[in-house]
Amino acid sequence: MLTVEGIVLKERLSGETDKFIDVLTKESGVLEISVKGARKINGKSGSSAQLFAYSRFCLDQRRNIWCLNSAEPIHIFYDLRNSLTKISLASYFAEIMRFCIGDEKQNGDIMRLMLNSLHFLENGQRSEALLKALFELRLMSEIGYMPDIVACRNCGAYEPDELFFSFSDGGFYCKDCFSGEQNSNFMKVKLPVLSAVRHIVLADFSRLFNFRTSDKTMETLSALAETYALSHLERNFQTLDFYKSLMH
Repeated sequence: MLTVEGIVLKERLSGETDKFIDVLTKESGVLEISVKGARKINGKSGSSAQLFAYSRFCLDQRRNIWCLNSAEPIHIFYDLRNSLTKISLASYFAEIMRFCIGDEKQNGDIMRLMLNSLHFLENGQRSEALLKALFELRLMSEIGYMPDIVACRNCGAYEPDELFFSFSDGGFYCKDCFSGEQNSNFMKVKLPVLSAVRHIVLADFSRLFNFRTSDKTMETLSALAETYALSHLERNFQTLDFYKSLMH
């Protein structure tokens, strides 16, 4: 018997009454779990095993398959379903998390990032644009793709007014050091964008969500975060495409 706390990232139907769920856990990464009788009216798993439920799961292993024995809800994130854009953005968070995280042990910050992002998304306490950029950049940092945001890669300038961000190597270059080559792999940004990126990738989790930006800075930060994440993960996500279609 294994007991874990986790959040359901995806559900897949199996047979007439069963389903499989992918659950992000702190202890074991993403686990695929078989849920018997999940679609029965009186199914014992109930809301604890539905999409975006954060629950305590008791599992048995049978023939190398984790099977749900029982589950107890901790928080269900019901209010995400009150907004199509919120549930769509949450689905993107879940899809990119499933792609990046396997079934190996995590340091706990991955789970915290997912739960905190859904918390602020559900409550509307932060803008969707800010949460999306924050999630993308912090997740990339947690899985080994942290941007090099200490100083200009060439001269060491710490706070240049104008600079260029390299999507390929994640480094910043001041305008005096930027050669202008391979312009398609760079984005020109202002200092407030650099400051926002520094906060996102370096701040302790207790302060991570405690910052604001202007609309202009947010627009650039959003484009930078998404492009950086997708270029290093080398794939597109259908949930992201759908979410962006809702924003136009």
